[in-house]
Amino acid sequence: MRTRTLFISLPVSDLRASSAFYQALGFEENARFSDDSTACMAWSEAVVVMLLTHAKWRTLTQRPFPPAGSSGSMLSLAMDSREAVDAINRAAAAHGGQADANPAEDDGFMYSRDLADPDGHLWGAFWMDPAAAPCGAHS
Repeated sequence: MRTRTLFISLPVSDLRASSAFYQALGFEENARFSDDSTACMAWSEAVVVMLLTHAKWRTLTQRPFPPAGSSGSMLSLAMDSREAVDAINRAAAAHGGQADANPAEDDGFMYSRDLADPDGHLWGAFWMDPAAAPCGAHS
């Protein structure tokens, strides 16, 4: 299978603060595709988040912004360990986001804690040991 890249575009109210937030979580900014209205933040070679000012977002769509406190999706990040899940939540809280935006879940074979960025976009951080998962288990 060929490698495909997923680009996720998110509207943000403060580009500089949001860029710093995502860098604190471990994303790397690609300056080649960033400017005063867009920050290209890479999680990996295959997953990239495009942070867009509200004005830049409006060049893509005229759909209304969701009300504060609502969510239309949650994106999840696979982490290397339980400790990494805890660390990314601490980084979120320390950089203008919210740790534990939903109750933490510990199913033994899987551990997850959700966080929100400064604009309220939800991210799930989880660690999973597939070998220890019971047959038919899913999140």
